[in-house]
Amino acid sequence: MIEQAAVLGAGSWGTALSIALGERGLDVVLYGNEPQVVDEINTRHTNETYLPGITLPPTVSATLDLADVVSRPLILLVVPSKVARLVLTQLRDAGLPADTILLTCTKGLDPETGQLMHDLISELLPANPVAVLSGPTHAEEVAARLATAAVIGCRDEPTAARIQEVFTLPWFRTYTSDDLIGIEIGGVVKNVFAIAAGIVDGLGLGDNAKAGMVTRGLAEMTRLGEALGAKPETLRGLSGVGDLIVTCYSAHSRNNRVGRLLGQGKTLEEAVAALNQVAEGVPNAKSVHHLARKLNVRTPLIDQVHAVLYENKPTRRALQELLNRDPRAENDD
Repeated sequence: MIEQAAVLGAGSWGTALSIALGERGLDVVLYGNEPQVVDEINTRHTNETYLPGITLPPTVSATLDLADVVSRPLILLVVPSKVARLVLTQLRDAGLPADTILLTCTKGLDPETGQLMHDLISELLPANPVAVLSGPTHAEEVAARLATAAVIGCRDEPTAARIQEVFTLPWFRTYTSDDLIGIEIGGVVKNVFAIAAGIVDGLGLGDNAKAGMVTRGLAEMTRLGEALGAKPETLRGLSGVGDLIVTCYSAHSRNNRVGRLLGQGKTLEEAVAALNQVAEGVPNAKSVHHLARKLNVRTPLIDQVHAVLYENKPTRRALQELLNRDPRAENDD
């Protein structure tokens, strides 16, 4: 079994994953860019900034130096998508060995190119094995060791098995798949719909409206995924409908909170400032909207979220435009 790992990103999700790896018995180094966070992890085994009230295993340490990362056989990418290219370039330039497994847990697209994270890794580090991990996995619950299921995407079965072994705990169960595109696009697009779900909450529209939005969101996610080459069954799995449900309905969802504030009349700037953490759905909405237009995929919900975020469209006007579209069959592509 893999005995050492590194996690790039000391936010809530990176810290939660380091806890899971530490609980599995691995020696884990957590790379961050905030000295006070790194110092707190090393001295108190906590990260109160991102995961208050949680104690990290003693096998988890933190560092500000990428040199402490490159020798680990498994490295998790858990940084915001907007800085993933920079961090991966730094990792490459630090002399990363070609046999190091790179596991992306970042749910976003490269803002420069619109690439999925596994494609970005393959572009910058083509010799390295690449995998993805996604699913309904709120950091707060993983950190609290609550029951969680996720899916690991990798086209090489032995590599997938090695990663699955690492992420097999009494409270953390993983499945494997070779559909990296489907797994990643589900994790990306659900963030956009979480903002829409939050808007529904903020407007006080009730459960019927929210259930309808989530269901139609799944239809858009599936159309977009299939246009990219994803398997539709993947979008019906943990990284698609599973992540969509938890992100749209959970109080832990940062994207949902942004949407709720927008529905209550706050500006995007005010909503993001109130969050004080990264909500990937905000940049994802721009990237996914551009991708949908490029692929000529019909995405009315994504279009309206994009308009609210980037075209100053009032949320109630966006709702009315959605409801007043021409009638059509439910399964009409």
